[in-house]
This record gives sequence, C-alpha cells and structure tokens, in this order.
Amino acid sequence: MPPAKFIHDDPGRRGSAISSLVSGGCILSGSEVRNSLLFTGVRAHSYSSLSEVVALPYVDIGEKAELSKCVIDRGARIPSRLIVGQDPEEAARWFRRTDNGIVLITQEMLDARAAKLE
Repeated sequence: MPPAKFIHDDPGRRGSAISSLVSGGCILSGSEVRNSLLFTGVRAHSYSSLSEVVALPYVDIGEKAELSKCVIDRGARIPSRLIVGQDPEEAARWFRRTDNGIVLITQEMLDARAAKLE
C-alpha cells in the first residue's frame, strides 16, 4: 500500500490527524481525525470529523460526517452528514451502543437506517 495521504489546507478543510494512527492507503481529504485508529484504505472526505474512532479497512466516510466514539466495520460506507456520538438515544436507535457510549456501525445497520428514512 502507498503511504497515507493528507490533502487540502484550507481553513475548516484541512486533512489532519492528531494523536492518531493512520495506516497505508488512507486518504484524509480535508477531514480532521483525533485520537483515532484508521486501518488500511480508509477514505475520509471533506469537512468530516472523527474523534475516538476505530475504522476497520476500506471504510468510506462521506462529506461533513461527524463521528465520535465509534467502531466502524470493514467496508462500511458512512453517508454524508451522518452524525454519531452526540445524541446517545439517536445512536442507539440505529446502531449498537454499549453502556460506555461506544457505537458499533456496520453496513447492514446503515442500509437498514437508509431504508427506514426513505
């Protein structure tokens, strides 16, 4: 895999990772990552933010998504503007949430959520 790539350097749209581990093949395109672990091939699109996130390989995070205290299953496609980690009841409605506030997100859960919101 090629090394991780961090692109864009505009105010509010800066590819950055702080106190995080970012594996090869990841692209942080104008997204902010803090206290997180990104496995191989993760893509985080513009204006997204991740805090205390573990993203397994080949996760794709849409624009303006805001994720905190999440574990994201391999290959999941996080939709643009999804917010997880700010409202515990809303997170528990769609995803599996531990008593400590950690949220598990799988593609199946995302698909079920999208079907019910249509």
